[in-house]
Amino acid sequence: MSAADLLNCRSVIFGCEGTKLSAAEKKFFKAEQPFGFILFARNVETPKQLKKLVKALRTAVGRSDAPVLIDQEGGRVQRLRSPHWFEAKPFGYFGDLYQSEPERAIEALRLTTRLIAADLQDAGITVDCTPCLDLSLPETVDAIGDRAFDGDPQAVARLGAVVAEEMLTSGIIPVIKHMPGHGRATVDSHLTLPHVDAERETLEETDFVPFKALSMLPWGMTSHIVFDAIDADHPATQSPAIIKDVIRGQIGFNGLLLTDDLNMEALSGSLPERATAALEAGVDIVLHCSGVMEEMKEVVAVCPPLTEETLARIARGSRVFEHAPNKMDTAKDLARLNELLGTDVA
Repeated sequence: MSAADLLNCRSVIFGCEGTKLSAAEKKFFKAEQPFGFILFARNVETPKQLKKLVKALRTAVGRSDAPVLIDQEGGRVQRLRSPHWFEAKPFGYFGDLYQSEPERAIEALRLTTRLIAADLQDAGITVDCTPCLDLSLPETVDAIGDRAFDGDPQAVARLGAVVAEEMLTSGIIPVIKHMPGHGRATVDSHLTLPHVDAERETLEETDFVPFKALSMLPWGMTSHIVFDAIDADHPATQSPAIIKDVIRGQIGFNGLLLTDDLNMEALSGSLPERATAALEAGVDIVLHCSGVMEEMKEVVAVCPPLTEETLARIARGSRVFEHAPNKMDTAKDLARLNELLGTDVA
């Protein structure tokens, strides 16, 4: 992605409504030039259909390398499913295995990530919103649950690094989430606004650790959570104190920073107000996932062109595409994974 190609892009990533683009969507995307797109289960039927949709999205904006994102973690959160695609175990499975057999867990996670990446490569999807670096704690809400590896920050960092490394070497950009940590939230941010009352020192010694360890990675995503000890008035997505002092400062993340979905009920106000507050707080790109045309029109109206700083972050992240991705031997990887786990995971 060259800077020249991105000069007219808006600081937003959009979803789309169905399994193919409507004429109205094509016209809208061409005119408004979102930075990229994100896909969900509603957009997926078959490999052939998916490839066609991904190509249509890029054609609509006239950029053959426009980012196309998906949430393909494993477990409950994977938009591509059998019988056409690999079904992966959740991160919590590998975290549990890591406690007793760390080498086996790491190898199994590497193979799992390669199999996911192979499916994404085949579809033309270039960004995967994974890994979750949130801690798994006794109070962790079920919306995160086994999406988290473990409660030990060092274990989370180690396993998260495996996922990120395999994605990068496969030509897929990983997105670390949900910065600066969702593990202490006791309610679902899809439905309401979580507050975390832990002291900052505690957060620095625990929740922030995996993100700091992987702060060199190219893309990250914020959480819609209020951290009372740092900014009691704003969720992280809309908090200058969290974004500038914690994520950019203490954690040291200088990659491309996305919001979680603007439609989540943790955020208040209209969609344009939600987007504006996030961008003013310091995120690079807002994420709007519903694919509802009227909502997209409202959001794009307040999304400015990409800043020079954002363009520089995109350029750094795009270096993943400067090498030839790993060649996949999915049959061999799947056979070895089945051997490691002692079960048929296809």
